[in-house]
Amino acid sequence: MAPSSPPSPPITDNSDPERRLREAEDRLRDAIEELQRRQRRAAAHAFQNLHHHNNLDSPPCDHGPDESCIAHAIGNLCQTFLLSYGVRVGIGILLRAFKLARRQSYSSLLDLKQLVSEKDLMVREEACRIGLLFGGFTGSYHALRCLFRKLRKKETPVNAILAGSVAGFSILALNDSNRRRTLALYLLARLAQCAYNSAKSKNKFHLWGSHWRHGDSLLFSLSCAQVMYAFVMRPESLPKSYQDFIQKTGPVAAPVYRAVRDSCRGHPVDVASLHAFLSRRGKSDYVKLEEFPSIIPCSIIHAGTNSCLAHEVNATSATFKKTFPLYFSLTFVPFVVLHLQKFTAAPFRTFWFAVKGAVRSTAFLSAFVGIFQAVICLHRKVASKDHKLVYWIAGGISALSVLLEKKARRGELALYVLPRSVDSLWYILVNRHLLPKIRNAEVFLFSLCMGGIMYYLEYEPETMAPFLRGLIRRFLASRISNPSPPPSNQTASYTYLQALDGIATPKLQERRDAESSEKYNLESIPGL
Repeated sequence: MAPSSPPSPPITDNSDPERRLREAEDRLRDAIEELQRRQRRAAAHAFQNLHHHNNLDSPPCDHGPDESCIAHAIGNLCQTFLLSYGVRVGIGILLRAFKLARRQSYSSLLDLKQLVSEKDLMVREEACRIGLLFGGFTGSYHALRCLFRKLRKKETPVNAILAGSVAGFSILALNDSNRRRTLALYLLARLAQCAYNSAKSKNKFHLWGSHWRHGDSLLFSLSCAQVMYAFVMRPESLPKSYQDFIQKTGPVAAPVYRAVRDSCRGHPVDVASLHAFLSRRGKSDYVKLEEFPSIIPCSIIHAGTNSCLAHEVNATSATFKKTFPLYFSLTFVPFVVLHLQKFTAAPFRTFWFAVKGAVRSTAFLSAFVGIFQAVICLHRKVASKDHKLVYWIAGGISALSVLLEKKARRGELALYVLPRSVDSLWYILVNRHLLPKIRNAEVFLFSLCMGGIMYYLEYEPETMAPFLRGLIRRFLASRISNPSPPPSNQTASYTYLQALDGIATPKLQERRDAESSEKYNLESIPGL
């Protein structure tokens, strides 16, 4: 669900006149693009009427007469494959560079054998699979759109839905069913957002509370509550890579979480292995546990220090140091790959915006970890018996750290975590035989969702989040939603839009692109 009121613009260093000018340019550009779409639909409708009376051929394709449909599809496939591959490899190389720098092995940064060796940078297969996913979808979508125009001899929303659904089977390029299910649920959340915005704009449906100023933060909090509960009590319901990411980000060791889980369930705690773990950590003055403890004390939760406050401070600081390279990579690399010309024009400005965005996002995640640990310790100060609901509440409270993020980014984070919480809940319900288990259900769900997403992208783009709309259009080479008409048919609005793009202030344009690059939310990188 999305808040009814549009998110406030990101906070920048620009003065108010510059910000208002940028907002006015964006609104004008959207209005002109909407006018162009209406003109194209009217032309397609007129063509269909002529076809009905005069038996003309199929409507013209978006790529124009100078390029064949096959060449158009193959060109888009290759272009998107290279973009996706480059983003994934670039992130891997930058993370590897941070790892070498953390070891203070600065000379190895110039040694390509250590920086990009197959032994230490094992991203080739994953990068190829991601490239095949995005490239395969783009190429097949363009090919199917052309095919449906020729077979059905008309251009209707059905063409977009069918082409998107069939092209969605490119998800099979990923061999991990957990990742496929996560992507499918993410698209389902986005599709629900589009459907709700569409219905609300037509005064057909309205959710109570959608006008709340912090509705996105509330959704993020509820999603994080389920995720953190699942991580502590039902870790098998989360993808393995996501479990590893949370485990490595937080300060509590896996054997301690296992003891907490057994204690909450009333199962016997493996005291011998827990004591052996604490001994390896150099902890000798811990409380001797019983086989059935009512609660795992703080002296075992944070065995490295006796002070709960020091534990929270250390956890926050350590999380910042561990996750800053990841957030910087996810901010900097996609912008460089997708906007190479703008980066070469202002590299230092791009680098500065990437650093600021990474610091802000890392501060949010570090505060999340610190607050979660503080709630756990506080519970142990006031209660003598543990309960699994405590970890659900702790996840919800710690998620309030999202208020450190920009308003526009909070909704993106909420819709990113929501599929993971639904995925976990789905697994638990299937495991308890409350829902049926359907083989490859995530593939068909992804396919259907892509059909709906492509419909909204082409026919109701205003219902989509600007980040998602811009990202899909970028990977689809901007040819499906903004097809450029032949020079002989250029309208006044098209000419003015081109002129507007040409005279836009470079400084404002660079800032807007750098800010948008901060919103990339890619899959957690295993092995951070």
